[in-house]
Amino acid sequence: MLRIPGPLLLGPQRLLLGPLARGRRAAVAGVRAAMSSAAPRSRRPLRGVVFDMDGTLTVPVIDFPAMYREVLGGDEAYAAARAAGGGAVDILHCIEGWAPDKQRHAYEVIARFEKEGLDRLQIMPGASELCGFLDTKQIRRGLITRNVKDAVDLFHQKFGMTFAPALSREFRPYKPDPAPLLHICSTWNIPPHEVIMVGDSLKDDIVCGKRAGASTCLLDETGRYGPHDSLPEEVKPDFMVSSLTEVFTVLEENFDLAPVPAE
Repeated sequence: MLRIPGPLLLGPQRLLLGPLARGRRAAVAGVRAAMSSAAPRSRRPLRGVVFDMDGTLTVPVIDFPAMYREVLGGDEAYAAARAAGGGAVDILHCIEGWAPDKQRHAYEVIARFEKEGLDRLQIMPGASELCGFLDTKQIRRGLITRNVKDAVDLFHQKFGMTFAPALSREFRPYKPDPAPLLHICSTWNIPPHEVIMVGDSLKDDIVCGKRAGASTCLLDETGRYGPHDSLPEEVKPDFMVSSLTEVFTVLEENFDLAPVPAE
């Protein structure tokens, strides 16, 4: 596992190949010493990147603890759900077995919080440049989110970036089940080991990627997950970065960025 130290500054939110290349070269030079002491990594082909949306391609704006408290019925119920989930709450899983009326109310609460999040939707720094870079390398990009399809549609419309396939929670089963990632790989006709899953959630994104047999990259902006060595094997990603701009170095230093053959 490689964690890339320090941010890679890319400037304006558009693809400027000259400055972008210079910025990436400077960042790569800054990490070569750290990489030289690591064990050599085979450069497997990379032909597809699948992203999470909320907290990965977009800046986190939803107050998830507040949403969980309201859905579950207060602090005590929220604490119990966290304890049962090992410190994390899978709210969609929690409400699946509820009675229809209670379940309907829960989805209404979730929809309200998500709508408020859409009103404040912001692109994650580095997302536009990273997508432009993937396009120049002819590397496909897909999206998997536990948000609703309306949120995905708004994301595409607002920021002018298209991910295909883009699977929302209407696709069942959703993350961390590997089914959505395997569906994307099948659609692309690309084996999972030639794909990398990038997301900010260990329990959803990284587990989904690992179960599917893909490479995994955790976006941890604040260091909330702690050192890589402290993570259990079932959720340990192949790479950890603190910004999307650092993903450039991960891809260029660890993969053969082979173009997808024309069909």
